[in-house]
Amino acid sequence: MEAITLLELNGRVKSTLQFEMPDAYWVQAEISSISPSSQGHCYMELVQKDPSGRTFLAKAKANIWRGTWLKIKPYFEAETGETLKVGMKVLLQVTVTFHEVYGYSLVVQDIDPTYTMGDMARRRKEILEQLEKDGVIGLNHELGIPALPNRIAVISSATAAGWGDFRDQLANNIYGFRFYVKLFPALMQGDDVERSVIAALDAVASQRENYDIVIIIRGGGAVSELSCFDSYNLAYNIANFPLPVVTGIGHERDDTVADIVAHTKVKTPTAAAEFIISRVFDSASALEELTRRISDAVTGRMNAENVRIERLSQKLPSLFAVLKARQEQVLENVWIRSVNGVRNLLTSQTHRLEIMDRTIAAADPAVILKRGYSLTRLNGRVVKGVKDLKKGDRLTTCLADGSVESEII
Repeated sequence: MEAITLLELNGRVKSTLQFEMPDAYWVQAEISSISPSSQGHCYMELVQKDPSGRTFLAKAKANIWRGTWLKIKPYFEAETGETLKVGMKVLLQVTVTFHEVYGYSLVVQDIDPTYTMGDMARRRKEILEQLEKDGVIGLNHELGIPALPNRIAVISSATAAGWGDFRDQLANNIYGFRFYVKLFPALMQGDDVERSVIAALDAVASQRENYDIVIIIRGGGAVSELSCFDSYNLAYNIANFPLPVVTGIGHERDDTVADIVAHTKVKTPTAAAEFIISRVFDSASALEELTRRISDAVTGRMNAENVRIERLSQKLPSLFAVLKARQEQVLENVWIRSVNGVRNLLTSQTHRLEIMDRTIAAADPAVILKRGYSLTRLNGRVVKGVKDLKKGDRLTTCLADGSVESEII
């Protein structure tokens, strides 16, 4: 049996591939790793997964040499608004190569951004449909923004220019409104944006009674870094947040999923500050208008009452004269009735006394005795009948002009 070296075997493989697959091929794949080099090249690993996304069906290394990378990268970002990154599905034009030492790999010649855009749109559509299915997509919209939202929680990078612009715009507003603003730092670009922003939201939620509104601002940076805001987990947290959320992440292209589920979306951090100032101004203006209307109403009522009092004061002397005459007539009638009543009472009582006097006079014992009557006593007690007497009793009989004594025999 004739043996060959590994180098010879790899050479035959290389020759076969070059002979059998000399053309360029458009290949659909997912980026599982990407690593730009200091020399200007870009090294990637491409994979294909089963429909569940858990099992690898194929893997291959892919290289984008410096000259191609310098053209592909800006072109792809300009077309999609995204940067090539892990998890992204791409359509690449590749040639197949085989190196005796490094083995099988693909060399990228071109890229079709429309394929990736379609996949991004599909993924974004799936996220929105899932949020709709979960019943949370409109929850934050239903929260009311307070009339005076002056206690503001801001989620942003502490070093972001947008954070400084937002803070300065609030502090230097032309109306002199005062705001309490606290920053909850979070990453606004890179692979860790989702985790960082959700952690900041959790921190705000733990002290939500101290705030009226939450502002998520980014400001500046490449548009290609916005895909981190098309995250289901981040959107779910914003949609369910107990305070109204305003997003101002510095772009004018299509809304991100985070923008869609937030209460309000503005273009920039400065616009977010203007939104707050405008809200307070509208409330202050409404309050000022209400104050003016109340003042006008009070002034009008006071003027009307002054006129009424003036008219009454002019009528008061004549009204008083009429009232005085009426009361004098009432008093006179009362006096007459009182005098007549007393007079009648005195006449009645006098007549009664006269009758009583005559009755008393007629009952006087002396008068009765003068009429021929007498009064007999036994031991000082009046004798009322014969049954009260016995033989030997000594009686005293009173007459009109004296008394006599007698003994019963």
